[in-house]
Order: sequence, then C-alpha cells, then structure tokens
Amino acid sequence: MQKVKRAEEIIAKVKSGDTIMVGGFGLVGAPLSLINELTRHDVNQLTVISNNLGEPGKGLGILLRQGKIRKAIGSYFTSNREVGDQFNQGKLEIQLMPQGTMSESIRAGGAGIGGYYTKTSVGTKLAEGKEVREINGELYVFEEPLRANVSLIKAAKADTLGNLVYYKTARNFNPLMATAADFVIAEVDEIVEAGELSSEEIVTPHLFVDAIVESHLILTKEGVVAKNAIK
Repeated sequence: MQKVKRAEEIIAKVKSGDTIMVGGFGLVGAPLSLINELTRHDVNQLTVISNNLGEPGKGLGILLRQGKIRKAIGSYFTSNREVGDQFNQGKLEIQLMPQGTMSESIRAGGAGIGGYYTKTSVGTKLAEGKEVREINGELYVFEEPLRANVSLIKAAKADTLGNLVYYKTARNFNPLMATAADFVIAEVDEIVEAGELSSEEIVTPHLFVDAIVESHLILTKEGVVAKNAIK
C-alpha cells in the first residue's frame, strides 16, 4: 500500500465522535500540518488525548475555539487558558492525568495491557471513583489503558515504508501514540526512500504507521510558519 498521502486527503480518516491522540508538548513535536487540516475538516464531538490543547488560537487551540472538542484527556492544560474557560462554561469535559500516568496508560493501550496499578494520585481527587488496592502494605490506584481511533503524530523523517526517526523532544508522546490507535498518520519533515534510514536510528517501525504526510507548517522562534517560507 502506498503510504505517502496528502494531508487534506488522509485527514478524512477522522470522524465525528472519534477519539484521537495528538503528539507533542504544546506546539513542540506536534503535527501542526495535520492539525491545520483538521480545523478545516467537518467533524465535531471529538475526544482528544494530548498532553495539552496547544496555545490560544494555535495548534489544537484552534480546534478548541471551533467547538470541535467535546472532551480533553491530558496533563498540562495551563498553556491555554481558554481550556479552563470552556470547562467552567460547561462546554468542555476534562480528564486530568499525571503526565507519567498518561504516558503509561498510552503505552498499556499499545501493548494490549488491560490496566495497571500506580501509587501516583493516591489520596487525591484524581483517584476519586477509581479502584484502590493495597499491595505489599502500600496503596495503589488502578488506571485503565488509553487507545484511540486515530493518532496524529510528528516525526523528523520517514522512509516510504513508514519507518520513523524523531528529533529530540519530539519523542515525548509521539512514539507511544503510534502504537495505541487503530489508524496512525505520521507527519514528517522529510521522506526518503526505503533503505536510506539506518536501522539504529528508527524508533517507530513501519508496521505501526498507516499513512505519511509531509509537513507544510513548521514551528520556528517566530511561531508557526509555512515550510516553503523558510529560506
């Protein structure tokens, strides 16, 4: 199957009511071109699993303003004050998770693990309504795995088979999210022929990746700009 696609074509895989995972921390390591296409796509009632919802009017923050997000599952929403505003207005449901717990829940979803116990959040509001179990004299909270219908992830480079190489902190959530969705779309800065990537640098094997798109938006010190505008 030819995996290299156009962003405007493949974003149709996201349907109203879907749960989607979106990589990145804020705008760093986020699939900005795919997010931009999603803002143009006619969908709503989305559940978004992401560390946070971008920044005001940037990245996933645009989707938030459009009212396309029903629920957000993440750990660091304070980078976008509009998340709190919409929550207080009853427009947005939030599931707040410790960052390590969110990562482990995504990993569990990708590994086919039915859940796990962690000491994180014991005795806090984050543990309310969850099973608490004593193990070797200490209390643990049961956490369920996280999975999605579609993952939108960002990598530095892909070959035409879909093997992925990441750049520095873009390895935050992206490799985990590549394992935990029914359909995985990878946005990359560069696409090379099969065999050009060293097996030592490949982080996500091609078997996890269903489609590849080349970035047309990138993050610079000046903000989000079109790739072809960089000289």
